[in-house]
Amino acid sequence: MKPLGTGDPLRLGPYRVLGVLGEGGMGKVYVGQDGAGSLAAVKVLRSELTHDTNLAQRFVREAQAAQAVRSNGIANVLGAWTEGGRPWIATEFLAGLTLDQAVDSYGPLDEPALRSLATALARTLADIHAAGFIHRDLKPPNIVLTSAGPRVIDFGIARPEHGLTLTTTGQVPVTPGYGAPEQVLGRRVTPSADVFSLGAVLAYAATGRRAYEGSHVAAVQYAVVHGDPQLDGIPPHLQALILPCLAKDPAMRPAPPQIVQAMGAPKGADRVWRRGPVADAIREREAAARRLPIPVTTETAPSVSRRRLLTGLATGGVALAGGGGTAAWWFGSRGGSRSTKSDPFDIPQAVPVPAQKLDPLGIKDPINNDAQPTDLWEVHGEADAYSQTLLPIGDVIVFGVATGGIAGFDITNGKRRWSAPHLSTRSGYLPLSGRLVIGADDQGVLRTFVPSTGEPKWTCPAAEALALLAADDDAVYFVTKDHRLRSVNRSDARIRWTAAVPTRFRGNLLAPAVAAQGRLVISAADGTVLVVHTSDGSTAWTRLDQDEDLTVSPVVHDDTVYINGKSMDARRLSDGTRIWNTKLDDWSTDGYKWGPAAVYADAVYTNAGDSTRCLGKDSGKVRWEASQNANYGSPVVRQGHGVWTFGNTSNGYGPQLLINAVRASDGKDSRSYTVPDPDYARLAAAGNRVFVMHDSSVIALSTF
Repeated sequence: MKPLGTGDPLRLGPYRVLGVLGEGGMGKVYVGQDGAGSLAAVKVLRSELTHDTNLAQRFVREAQAAQAVRSNGIANVLGAWTEGGRPWIATEFLAGLTLDQAVDSYGPLDEPALRSLATALARTLADIHAAGFIHRDLKPPNIVLTSAGPRVIDFGIARPEHGLTLTTTGQVPVTPGYGAPEQVLGRRVTPSADVFSLGAVLAYAATGRRAYEGSHVAAVQYAVVHGDPQLDGIPPHLQALILPCLAKDPAMRPAPPQIVQAMGAPKGADRVWRRGPVADAIREREAAARRLPIPVTTETAPSVSRRRLLTGLATGGVALAGGGGTAAWWFGSRGGSRSTKSDPFDIPQAVPVPAQKLDPLGIKDPINNDAQPTDLWEVHGEADAYSQTLLPIGDVIVFGVATGGIAGFDITNGKRRWSAPHLSTRSGYLPLSGRLVIGADDQGVLRTFVPSTGEPKWTCPAAEALALLAADDDAVYFVTKDHRLRSVNRSDARIRWTAAVPTRFRGNLLAPAVAAQGRLVISAADGTVLVVHTSDGSTAWTRLDQDEDLTVSPVVHDDTVYINGKSMDARRLSDGTRIWNTKLDDWSTDGYKWGPAAVYADAVYTNAGDSTRCLGKDSGKVRWEASQNANYGSPVVRQGHGVWTFGNTSNGYGPQLLINAVRASDGKDSRSYTVPDPDYARLAAAGNRVFVMHDSSVIALSTF
């Protein structure tokens, strides 16, 4: 850490600035300390660049991208300020060595350390990809070695999986020698680009030299696209593990779980970061950080009212005020009061969903004369673009908001009713029989409140929840911070059971899951599925024929679970016995998969390729197919007489997100609505309305 110089700030939000960690062309990274004495790495945009709207938007995107990833292998975002003055992002402070510092000072890693590094980074990439992102800038300076293992930092150019790379004109170039060939060429990027970067990182860690060298940047980039990597000095058996990661063809690179398996890090390999000269240097830095002085005064976090503040996700946020066994929550636009005296288990009945009148004709497009849904209302710029869920419940719709936490908006007009700023959107939020919404704060405390009013109800401080999975009439199910499964009673907020996750699935489970008829169905990042008994968390059955790292989204209807992927697979919920399995026709299997399914009455609706399909629920036979530029990875919802999904199109101004609808009975009578191509989109429906989140906006559309 370097001392502060002329022009350096003394304070950034709740952080007292102690020194300079580093700087680059865009800005500086400072060591900050909040009123509680907790350290943060605070990245600040250079003052002369603060008026560049695109760079400020990158700061927002970086914070949101890192917040969306749940992983022990990244530096967590604590807070951000992106409007007024100098934008900044605060992340968890990591006092260890960056990988390039370690290699420069102590030489290349030995084989056990290299295998441990590869395993840890591959697992972190799997977590990043499971959240729907690509890091796009994995390189030695963005890998910090700590006593707990390697951590990935800097989500500055991380993006969702769809879209072009950021190497086009006016954007941020990839780091020469570490960006994949498709990034260098400005082509569409997939998660395998991060695998190429991982291969380049491992080559450097093993030799101290880059895999691709040149006398200038253009020569290095040419070598990446056309040349062979320089792996001299790496034993042949390790070359055989690294070389596939550096394949020119993205499809030929292994997926992160395959890398973990191939590297076969020996038992106890993670201890390499706790012994030897590198470990000694890490401990010395971490001890020095602990010796930094703690401020005498405690500062109050600034108000978030009317500000686009991504509030602190750990320390430095507005404190919860305790009282009467429940937390005091701050309410939004209705100006409601805080109630702590009522019985936390006195839960009001569910509020009925107000129905919107069906709009059979819609609005005619004056050019194409196509029928369009009616735009009922829009919430512009308030949503957290990386909210996991759009949750219609009763007379409100709940989603994450950019100021932190979640909020409830009136389902009929889009007006905000209440907010719960202390909930962590990363943990997810669920409905409880339409009567409560449940989420978790950053300490893992479960918190419930009434959907219509935001009134707080029962809490479970002992939950230690990391990610909420599902709920049924009896209990809530979630993954704990130490990666175990846990169940909490809805009747008394007591822990029912805690169960170990089978080794194969540990740290690999995805939310949300499905709970029904005594079973909890959970998908994993590698396409496998774990089903456990809701009575005690023991394993009921598994599906291990993974789908090439395709994330699957199981749904349950009656006594059957439907799993998408290379085939649409219907299995008996109780024991996993296959009922039917429908594959795509041979002519349409070129990279196509079945997308997430929705089951209504006697039909299964899903996307495959660029079409929406209806299958018989009991047979799996295709009843109809509607070609409508559908995106196979899109969710499908049925509302009114229509089936709705996302697709892609373009106009004279660029790519567009297409919200499609066809008649549920026969796939005809197409309707569509477009918005500019977002980074992130969500879809939900209730009360004859369809809700679409596109980036930080939410719109409500009529249906027919």
